[in-house]
Amino acid sequence: MTLAIGLVMTEHIVAGLLEDHKLVGNTIRYRGEGEQTDELASMPSGDLLEILASLVATLAADSGEKLDAIGLAVPGVVRHNIIEDSPNLQQIKGLHMGEELGRLLQSRGISAPVHIANDADAIAAGVAATRGHLNRLTRVWTIGNGIGYGRWPYVEGVWEGGHITVSLDPKERFCGCGGVGHLEGIMGYRAMRLRFLDKEPEEVFAAARQGDSKCLEFVDLWHRALAAATASFIHLAGPGKFYFTGHNVKFLELSMLRAHLESMVKMSPLQSFSLEVLEEDDETALIGAGVSALRALTW
Repeated sequence: MTLAIGLVMTEHIVAGLLEDHKLVGNTIRYRGEGEQTDELASMPSGDLLEILASLVATLAADSGEKLDAIGLAVPGVVRHNIIEDSPNLQQIKGLHMGEELGRLLQSRGISAPVHIANDADAIAAGVAATRGHLNRLTRVWTIGNGIGYGRWPYVEGVWEGGHITVSLDPKERFCGCGGVGHLEGIMGYRAMRLRFLDKEPEEVFAAARQGDSKCLEFVDLWHRALAAATASFIHLAGPGKFYFTGHNVKFLELSMLRAHLESMVKMSPLQSFSLEVLEEDDETALIGAGVSALRALTW
């Protein structure tokens, strides 16, 4: 039996215990369910690490067994357990998080190795694990304030799919990173609010359903941008299944996305792709964080 703890730190922090790639018992959370604030974004990195260590210590004590690994999923560019960049949690940029969290846990008597993963990669790993597809290529788009691209199995790289260029229009400057023509600059929640200063994104999609021409044009652009990014990954890594999740996946119309994809992917060996929407939940990412940490032991 393998025993791991998975943690996810995005807009909130949640942790759970895994036995043989399955969650056991209840997850625990920093702050209450549904309490979405920007507190984490303004919290010093040392305080974040203390919260993470406390959650791990609580789960480890409840289990009473020796842990094999601890996995943490965070947004941003993560390589070799170092947070190279994290626009949504800027205070952890440059942090050797695996080393720092491991040292803090050691002081609490917990010696399991720590592995840090990108949050979208963790979701891809969780999808693969829960569906028994750990030996298959699994790709996930997370649609929220930012746009994430997750891939399993993990391969070395940056994989910041939300910043893939999908437009050559120099006016497309809404991405939070400042880049021109990025997918996130079209699809991201913050970007949509900047584009439509008089409407919230929910109002834009509602107006499109009522026939508003400007909003209809944008909804089509939103889907074409996602299709362009997806088509790029199909042309690079081949067809297969793509999953879509996140709190703004409610805006996605699979039929529209598929129609645009079919206009972009024309080589017959690449046309066997499929698309599926997943409900957003913490458990998939938690499982993926733990599975990634266990697999990292063999790398």
